Amino acid sequence: MLLAVVVGAMCFAACSETNSTVEEFPEWQSKNDTYWTNLYNATKAKVDAGDTSWKLIPNYSKEKQANTATSAVTYKPEDYIIVHVKETGTGAAMPLYTDSVRVHYQGCLLPSTTYTSGLIFDTSWGGEKFNEHTARAAHMLVSSTVDGFSTALQKMKVGDHWTVYMPYQLAYRGSEAGFVPAYSNLIFDLRLVEIAHPGTALGNN
Repeated sequence: MLLAVVVGAMCFAACSETNSTVEEFPEWQSKNDTYWTNLYNATKAKVDAGDTSWKLIPNYSKEKQANTATSAVTYKPEDYIIVHVKETGTGAAMPLYTDSVRVHYQGCLLPSTTYTSGLIFDTSWGGEKFNEHTARAAHMLVSSTVDGFSTALQKMKVGDHWTVYMPYQLAYRGSEAGFVPAYSNLIFDLRLVEIAHPGTALGNN
């Protein structure tokens, strides 16, 4: 299932609201903006204090921009993804933008009216909990994913297990995609399994 990961996922039609309808995502953009500001500030404080289990990683496309004599590259909080390192792998290489990968993933939203732990909108494994004995990793091109996802993949090594927080500016911005409403920050559980360069096949397990 790649409904909410691959760029260009189909949009869904929201049900029309009536007076008796419970609004699932009230003041959603404002909630996501506030969440991101608070998370960014808290993470920056941890990083500045020397906590290496948290990372602020700039959007890969902006990271490659160079300062010039007349202008400097500036970063805003929404230009970063935030990473909480759960496990560090033993791999040496990191995927390139043109590579393919096998990765276990589960994506969820911020808590909403009825999804108090956050709606799980997409997952590569069956069930809510990850089981290394039964889960099958998804195959994908790094370049086929949204900016936040591809930024994370390009900094991971095989065996890494990260929780990755993406601002909506590096996800679907102001558009709906699958079960993801507009202006949604995304939270992913990612486990990188394998990297393959163009022309090289990935494994099947």
